[in-house]
Amino acid sequence: MSQVYGLIGRRNFLRLMGVMGSGMMGAIAGLTWHTHPAHADAGLNPNSALQQLLAGNQRFVRHKPEYPHQSANRLQEVASAQHPFATILSCADSRVPVELIFDAGVGDLFDIRVAGNIITPEVLGSLEYAAALLGTPLIMVLGHERCGAVTAAVQNELLPGSIGSLVKAIKPAVGRVKETADDRIELAVVENVRYQIERMQQKSPVLTQLIAAGKLKVVGGRYDLDTGEVALV
Repeated sequence: MSQVYGLIGRRNFLRLMGVMGSGMMGAIAGLTWHTHPAHADAGLNPNSALQQLLAGNQRFVRHKPEYPHQSANRLQEVASAQHPFATILSCADSRVPVELIFDAGVGDLFDIRVAGNIITPEVLGSLEYAAALLGTPLIMVLGHERCGAVTAAVQNELLPGSIGSLVKAIKPAVGRVKETADDRIELAVVENVRYQIERMQQKSPVLTQLIAAGKLKVVGGRYDLDTGEVALV
């Protein structure tokens, strides 16, 4: 039996269930996504995945990119299966192109982008898909310097349409920063990263069980628009 429920191999499915416990079996078994089995590179643990990610960023900062996994052969290699070594939840800001700033290629990163790098049900489901079904060992929530969504939340601006929903999702993080702080926006950027990680873990037993089992690491990062460097927070 090469595939179970049209998604993952039987052995990998059983291994996943051993990690996540019987309470998650029904939920996972109900999935009918049609894709080929794919898992993170064998032997790549959460810490080594983080090292690989940060090493790519350092190449970008030093203007010595390797442009990995961008060949025609790579396109064919990942055409029927993906095995990203990291998942990045980042802001949708055009100045934060994730594959570029981490010097990564096709199929290397599971890239989730939304203004303010906030946790929504759809974002959370995407994170769970990457971690539980693709076996990605690392999640980074990446905020960035001078984030417009965070700035709007700090300034409590009245915004048109659905833009206000972004501000609402960030306001609890802003509330953790002193109103008198000179660099309140930048402090709020970092606090928002931490807050969204907390929400992720509070709302997802799928992710928390993988973390407890040592299969997944979740970290926060801040991208500096001026230098291109990602710092852990």
